[in-house]
Amino acid sequence: MQSLPEHPNLKEINAYKRKLNWGEVPAIYHMVASSIGEVDGILTHGFDSAYKQILNKNTWNLKLLGGERLPTGEIVVQNKPQIALRHTYNKMGYELHCFPIALNEKVNRTLVKSPHCPFKEWHPETMRMLFRVNSLPSYLFFTHENGDEADVELVKYAFRTVSRLIKILEEDFEIVEIRGYSIAEFYKEVDHRIRNNSGYHDVTSGLIESPDDTTDF
Repeated sequence: MQSLPEHPNLKEINAYKRKLNWGEVPAIYHMVASSIGEVDGILTHGFDSAYKQILNKNTWNLKLLGGERLPTGEIVVQNKPQIALRHTYNKMGYELHCFPIALNEKVNRTLVKSPHCPFKEWHPETMRMLFRVNSLPSYLFFTHENGDEADVELVKYAFRTVSRLIKILEEDFEIVEIRGYSIAEFYKEVDHRIRNNSGYHDVTSGLIESPDDTTDF
């Protein structure tokens, strides 16, 4: 059977997975692959997202950032808005969280027309989670224990996708901090704990958060 190229795209990984499984794929693979596909096209798909919203310079506090709108309509700023990012894993999936920096502090509360916030308005309930990959933590455990080559490649692709989206943010924002395990680091930590013969609770402790933990930034 023909193997995958060095850096396969999602379509190639999905096709390879079907070949390995005689046309059938597990439900969890389908769920994760579909979710990664949505995140992969987050800037080109028509639906709105917090990720696209914070990249829209019309939402920025131009006075704080020393910004202006040129006659061409382009918005330029002297100072990049500052944000902090956090990799978060919970029962819903993997999420990338964003916190604006105001007065050198991470903001996790609603701010409207604050002179110190880099955004005109910040509503954490709708803006903090930039995007989610559904069921990714469960899939990472599944891949470690029972995954085939296509599963591993899908994990790598998810990591590359998130890394690419963070790099796009770095072009317009000053990212002062990134907390939490990256997808690659999370997978390596799972492998380390399982190799040490940890029980399920020990493996997941500190990796999978409860809903209340997501406010701890």
